[in-house]
Amino acid sequence: MRFGLIGTGLMAQEHLRNLRLLPDAEVVSLADPAPASLDWARRTLGDRAAGVSCFPDVESLLRGPPLDAVIVASPNHTHHAVLQPLLATALPILCEKPLATTLADAQDLVRLAARRDAPFWVGMEYRFMPPVRRFIADVHAGRVGRLHRLALHEHRFPFLPKVGDWNRFAANTGGTMVEKCCHFFDLMRLIVGAEPVRVHCSGAMDVNHRDERYDNRTPDIIDNSFTTVDFANGVRAMLDLCMFAEGSEEQEQLVAIGDAAKLEVGIPSGALTFSPRVPLGAPKRVQREPIAVDPTVLAAGHHHGATFFQQQAFLDAVAGRAPVQVTAHDGMMAVAMGLAAETSAREHRVVRMDELLG
Repeated sequence: MRFGLIGTGLMAQEHLRNLRLLPDAEVVSLADPAPASLDWARRTLGDRAAGVSCFPDVESLLRGPPLDAVIVASPNHTHHAVLQPLLATALPILCEKPLATTLADAQDLVRLAARRDAPFWVGMEYRFMPPVRRFIADVHAGRVGRLHRLALHEHRFPFLPKVGDWNRFAANTGGTMVEKCCHFFDLMRLIVGAEPVRVHCSGAMDVNHRDERYDNRTPDIIDNSFTTVDFANGVRAMLDLCMFAEGSEEQEQLVAIGDAAKLEVGIPSGALTFSPRVPLGAPKRVQREPIAVDPTVLAAGHHHGATFFQQQAFLDAVAGRAPVQVTAHDGMMAVAMGLAAETSAREHRVVRMDELLG
């Protein structure tokens, strides 16, 4: 499989490191308007960089060496424009999250993707972390009984610097609730197995980026929030985000509670904890199980091995061995939920999803 990468920043570096671990994958082309980013990608490729062609944009990349698939890892606000020429080809596409920064652009990409036969995949890595995959499988298998509550927590470091500081402004990212939290909204839909009805978010930029200035502009992105989502099947979900909690032992935690048990998983510990209900005063019957990940895969990225396993699944879809697991529609819904949360936080109100989706 001959891959082209469009965008060679931080997330693209992770894709490059993981593609090196896949025996059936070869990077042949890179596209980025920033020469420094292309140089960074060449260093990441190391001894495999010699035969790689570099281009300033997607159009010239498509005129270059033949490709079997492309990965789009350019800044969020460029996705719609970058994907236009790609969607006119028969190439399989993996587009990093979020699919787009506006609902209109995301919906347009869904329509365009539906017209083609080649796989179109949205990069929602969190689905593919091995401990999270096990958590999801256990919930779907009924281990907690009937699911009623889902809580997702991310306590982490602030946004990292990016080329041109594009990720400091909601106009470029779609807002934190799109840029960062689309992962979690995607997990909610996947785990709950229903569509969102109402979203309420309370959030603000309280600690990070307040003293930063870029061309005399102040960043306008949320750095912490609480979001609740009501789903059509009656399940309630909550997202707790804090991006000034670098000292946390667990960066992500997922908690599912049903009428029979509670199930938790933490990242990076990989610890899965199962707590069945017991009669009042009876001994607890808590079970803990570590979910291991190959250290080589862990070392290749910042998503607890997820990028490697997502790339494997993408290759299976391209080869016709398995379906696309994260569709353009999934990507659009994650964007819509993020935009609903952004609107709710800024307008201090509950947002119904039918306001956005009709």
